[in-house]
This record gives sequence, C-alpha cells and structure tokens, in this order.
Amino acid sequence: MATYRFKNGEINYDFVGKPGQPTIVFINGLTQRIQHWKYYRDHLNGLGYNVLLFDLMGQGASTKPTLFIDFRDNQKVLSGLLDHLNLDKVYIAGVSFGGVVTLRFAIEYPERTKGILPMSTFSEMDTLLYTKGTTLFEGMVKAGFEYLIKLFTMFNFSADWMDKNQEKLPTLVRSSFSYNDLYGIQNMMESLNNFKGFTPDLKDIKAPTLIMNGEYDYLTPRSCHETLRKHIKNSRLLLMQHVCHAFTIEIPEITCRMIDYFIKAVEGENWEGDQSVWIATDDPESEKLMYPCEGDYLRAIPVPKVIEEDEEADEEVNEENIQKEGEAG
Repeated sequence: MATYRFKNGEINYDFVGKPGQPTIVFINGLTQRIQHWKYYRDHLNGLGYNVLLFDLMGQGASTKPTLFIDFRDNQKVLSGLLDHLNLDKVYIAGVSFGGVVTLRFAIEYPERTKGILPMSTFSEMDTLLYTKGTTLFEGMVKAGFEYLIKLFTMFNFSADWMDKNQEKLPTLVRSSFSYNDLYGIQNMMESLNNFKGFTPDLKDIKAPTLIMNGEYDYLTPRSCHETLRKHIKNSRLLLMQHVCHAFTIEIPEITCRMIDYFIKAVEGENWEGDQSVWIATDDPESEKLMYPCEGDYLRAIPVPKVIEEDEEADEEVNEENIQKEGEAG
C-alpha cells in the first residue's frame, strides 16, 4: 500500500501494473475499502490490465476527517492521484457512492476518461431514494454504525448469497465496523445532503459507458439506471441476473468478464454505444457473455413487448371497426 497527499490528508492507494497497459480504476461504495477489489485486481492484472484502487476520504485507510467533506473533492482526489502516478486516460468502475463519483469524473474530466462502468448508482434522487438515504443516515446516527452495516447487508445481497454465507455475515459486519469510522462515514453521507441531481449533465459524457444494474437491486433500482441509459448516448445497460446492490461481491467472476469484454471492445474500437439493454449470463463458464433484453426491462412482472404491441394492434382494429360501423349507420 502507498499514500498520496491531498490537502491536509492522505489517500491510501494500491497500484499494480506495467507501462503501456490499459488502466482501470475501481471506486469504492460508501462503506467499502480497497480490499473489496482484491479479486478484481489480481484477475484483471493477470489479463494484462493495470489496476488502481484507492480509499476515498473518510473510509478505509485514508484520512478520516471529523469535519466537513466536500463531495466535489472526490473527483479532485482521483485527478491528483492520476497525476501522481503519471497516468493519462483511464477506465473507471464505481459502485453505488463510487458510481456517482465515476459519473461526475467523466463529466468534469472528459480528457482523462477512456471509458466508465457506473454500477448500482444514480444521477438524481427521487422521493423514494432520498427517503432510503435519510432513513439509513438516521439509523446510523440513532442506533450506531454497526446498525447501518446490518441495514446495508439486507439491501446489498440476495437471499441465496446470504444463505450460502450465513457463517461469514457476523464477521463481515464486525470487520466493516472495525476498519471504518463512524464520523468519517457520517461526513461522507452528509456530503450528499445538499445533493443536486445532475441528469442534464449526463449528455456531456462522451466516453464509452457500460451501465451495470443488479436484477434485484432495491436500493438503486432499474429506474435509476434507465435514467443513465437514456441520457448517455454512448452507453449500454447490462442487467446482472439474480443479484442485488452489491453484485460486485456476489458474482465477481461474471463481473470481471464483463469488464474485460468492455475494455477489449473499446481498445479494439468495436464498442457500440447504442443505448441498448442486455442481460448478462449467469454462468461464469458460459461462452456467450450476454444476450439482448427482449422484454419490458422496467417491469418486475416479465411482460413481453410483443404482448403490448398485440394489445395496441387490437385497439387499432377495434377503432377501425367502430369507425366502419359508424359510417354504415
């Protein structure tokens, strides 16, 4: 591990790679740290990519201020870290809170952004998302940081994953509590208190964009990612099967394959950002990585689009029949 000096604090980072290779940066979710990306670092580095991990201000081993954190500093930290490492243009993958940082970085530093992978994230808060955030914050302040981690656990993981990892859950909660700091995380959450949606700014993102959303993500549901898809022209939306908000932890093998596919497509100038919607394979060994989504992906009930089209056609026929009957009368 190494540190980079930013203002009056230190940013903990880990960089593995060689000159001349594409670099991908991973940005943590709110209560994560760089250790969460260990599988990604080792696997993608083995495929020939440079990998940069770092803890945001207030989390992990970076400085944990007990006063105000300016959300805009997150993008400045990354830009300064790239300067520190003499890195020019990079790929950036960010999850949840880190996904917001990823989107803002692509808007504010387009010349340094080669491609982005925003995951489980948002560009604006509707009433429901705002209420979730304020309730989580209230739970942390009134019941403690460990309670916040327990709440996040319910949002983050599928029932299947939790069943298979029952014995690990208490350790995960305790470890997250031990390496994070109540005031640091509180400051990070407070940096979003005056959050202003930036959906209109998404049009400024020109870099190739692969948006990734867990099938059962309750915290940042499909509607959040649909907003990104609609407003980022050079994008695709990829739905990850059977998983929730923290799918990067649930299915790292599949997620790594999608990242590898994305970077190779961009590097080979084969990327097609046509704002289409795809479904990722749920088999890590599958030859076929993804397939087009043919149903109404905004519905929880799987209603094929062909049914909706048939209903519209039936309505048109009924209207024609009524018109003919009127003319005959």
